[in-house]
Amino acid sequence: MVMTEKAINIVDSTLREGEQTPGVRFTDEHRRSIIKHLHGIGIDEIELGVAAPSNTYLRELVGDARKLTGGSCRLGLWCRCREEDITYGALCRPDVLSLSIPTSDLHINERLGKNRNWIITRMAESIDQALSINVPAVSIGFEDASRADPEFLLTLAKVAERSGVCRIRLADTVGICTPETVKKLIQPLTERMRVDIGVHCHNDFGMATANSITALQAGARWIDATILGLGERAGNCRMEEVVGYLTLQENNKRYRPELLAELCRYTANVSGSHVPGNHPIVGENIFTCETGLHQHGLAVNPVTYEPYDPQRVASQRTLRFGGKTGRKAIYLELARHGFYLSRSQVTHVAEYLRSSGKTLDGEELKRVAEVIVL
Repeated sequence: MVMTEKAINIVDSTLREGEQTPGVRFTDEHRRSIIKHLHGIGIDEIELGVAAPSNTYLRELVGDARKLTGGSCRLGLWCRCREEDITYGALCRPDVLSLSIPTSDLHINERLGKNRNWIITRMAESIDQALSINVPAVSIGFEDASRADPEFLLTLAKVAERSGVCRIRLADTVGICTPETVKKLIQPLTERMRVDIGVHCHNDFGMATANSITALQAGARWIDATILGLGERAGNCRMEEVVGYLTLQENNKRYRPELLAELCRYTANVSGSHVPGNHPIVGENIFTCETGLHQHGLAVNPVTYEPYDPQRVASQRTLRFGGKTGRKAIYLELARHGFYLSRSQVTHVAEYLRSSGKTLDGEELKRVAEVIVL
């Protein structure tokens, strides 16, 4: 299935799921800054937190977020199918209240001590309650959908659609799906339901981003993500990766990938994490090259070894020169600085780099060459 811009929507759950990362606690200032950044990037929906009466900050946060985004970004709250939580969620005045209910027998029987009929009834009553107290839109999330009975999921989905939900969100709660199993999970719903289908993928086996993209290709219209993949255990689908893929590979023009690195660095700082140098899309070293073969290709045509222009993500190409750099690349770099060496002189420089174990930038390389040659 071809992914069109209208069929793609991203829910950023950093302020809800991301804050469930052990040790992470955002302040009001952090939340507002993250909201501003997400809005600037073009994220379609921001999940601001869990609608529970104990989270007293949410009413003010929803109002502030509406001002910060100018009403152009949908604001959501995650909510259990509990009467008091739904009531509080409605008081916070989100644009969408995202209810959640367990769907696997493991959770239904062992965690809740209930049965499938109870789940159906509880879900329908919760949706009715939310809509009756003027929540603008209600979404329903199927927790642990990847381990649920597919027939039961379809039954629940039909009840949810009749009850008036705007979206059904399937959660791969423990991150066990592969792209193939995600496709099998959602297609029975996308082929039979008129309501939007979304996915919430965890990253326990490193599949979350691939699973989310596959879900879109299979007909889902919504995917959940968090900045840097923050979340329970191994985290979630990484927002920067899906935005990067959709804009740089699928040519989606709704999002601004050049703003991702700044947001990721900020979020890493306030959450006590870090951005690895080789992190896709936003790592500071992803356009740094030392090997001679690749440097030669980049000199001929950058597309040979780069999937997209570094400037599109506010980065730049950096060449480093060390033991893995070939003589041709060394010669070309020194010539670029107006320093022309003979074959034997270049060999001496290359031997120095291999024996020293150092990696140098262009200016450092020139200084070394001057010492060796002169």
